[in-house]
Amino acid sequence: MELKFCCAWLYAISKYNKYGDTFQIHHILNALEKIKQIGFETTEIEAMGRNNLEDEWNARKRIKEKLSSLELTTNNLCAVFPELMESNWKKHIPLFEKSADLANYLNCETIQLDSHMPPVEYVSERPYDETIKFDVDVKIRIEQGPNTFNWNSHWENMVNSIKACDEIAQDRGLRLCLEPRVHESISNTDAILRLFDWVNSENFGAVLDTGHLHAQKEIIPLSVEKLGEKIFFVHASDNDGRTNAHLGVGRGNIDWEGTLKALKKHHFNDYIAIDIGNLPKPYDLDQEITHSIKYLEKINTNLFS
Repeated sequence: MELKFCCAWLYAISKYNKYGDTFQIHHILNALEKIKQIGFETTEIEAMGRNNLEDEWNARKRIKEKLSSLELTTNNLCAVFPELMESNWKKHIPLFEKSADLANYLNCETIQLDSHMPPVEYVSERPYDETIKFDVDVKIRIEQGPNTFNWNSHWENMVNSIKACDEIAQDRGLRLCLEPRVHESISNTDAILRLFDWVNSENFGAVLDTGHLHAQKEIIPLSVEKLGEKIFFVHASDNDGRTNAHLGVGRGNIDWEGTLKALKKHHFNDYIAIDIGNLPKPYDLDQEITHSIKYLEKINTNLFS
């Protein structure tokens, strides 16, 4: 089985401890240099909110020139807009259109959405607001009465928004993918399978995020078996299943042999992004990136050579 690796944008977020509006263009350009220095030839990139997208759009020529000078390519753009999953999503569709135009300009193959946390009242901190936090105890309040949160209405909004985004992506020659994440509206394999049925598009697929799904107590090879050829992209990280930590591959207890066997069975030949970050001491981020690639390559060689 041929393994194609790329760098997930969590590396850049963790390297500079920046997110959303605070992630400025010079951080992006420096991050691309770091990504190349540790050995990657391909990376994903993110547009983290309206202002970050606008900055990237205005600097798109500089970003593309930096990529070209580094001989670095982009495969995926993650469009991070919680507004797209809310009741007034139509108002915010131009954000996705511009994101898709940027992805197309940067020669990406896929554009990614997240389902985001449901629009309910939170009485705890939220793990994806100002930065990406793992091991957060999320608490919400479900209210009663008119004009309060209703799951069926929320589901309908998500489906209709994703259908609209999928048409936009297809018009630009991009495949659309979504990543199930802990605490979000689509948080596991079976939820995205249901979403596939409702969206009903061959152009719409999944990001298999091993760290999030393992924290959801899923058996990753079984997740691969369920999703099959609907897996467009893999985010590889590890943990012990108790939290959604994104540790280096092999630092937790995910069944990587079974995962690679399942991916091979379903003829997966797209990118595996090394998606590690926010590491506890004593782990070094760059060293863990290198370790993760070597770990997967060794398993792959032992299994299939």
